[in-house]
Amino acid sequence: MERVELRTVEELMAALRACRGVWDTPDRSGDPVDLHDHALQTAALLRRGHPSDKELQVAGLVHDLGLLLCPGDDAGHADRAADAVRGLLGERVARLVRLHVPAKRYLSAVEPGRGLSAQSALTLGAQGGPMEPHEVAAFEADPHAEDAVTLRQADDAGKVVGLDAGILEDWRPVLELVAAGIRSTAAYSS
Repeated sequence: MERVELRTVEELMAALRACRGVWDTPDRSGDPVDLHDHALQTAALLRRGHPSDKELQVAGLVHDLGLLLCPGDDAGHADRAADAVRGLLGERVARLVRLHVPAKRYLSAVEPGRGLSAQSALTLGAQGGPMEPHEVAAFEADPHAEDAVTLRQADDAGKVVGLDAGILEDWRPVLELVAAGIRSTAAYSS
């Protein structure tokens, strides 16, 4: 499958708009909200809990884009989404997006009774199942682990039918802010 790279905020907004009516499973047997509503809910939960961390909020907004880019790729969707947004939104956002699946595996290992949606429980197996003790230790050593767990918790909670989480256009200024920060950092380091 070809690698997709979203180069502008407008391209990213178009991809996020395309998530309306797209589900995590082609037959709609998975989670009860489409990818669009799930993205908005996840990002809104992160904004509420971490109002100053725009990169974390944006990671919540884009974390499941891989399911749009390659439907049915439960195991690889986080990597696809991370690769698609890295150049535009930066390494931290991409890393958090990439880690949202390992964070599920981590939480499944350290909190075995923790509830997952039926679809998340089903895909956990394709994603490697709960982490082994050595994987837990490696995950905990990652400097982004705590934020990845926060993203995962919002991901798990952002699946409520009918929840008003605002509109996608409200996120454009935040996306532009994060993208501009990445461009200025790149220009400064050149």
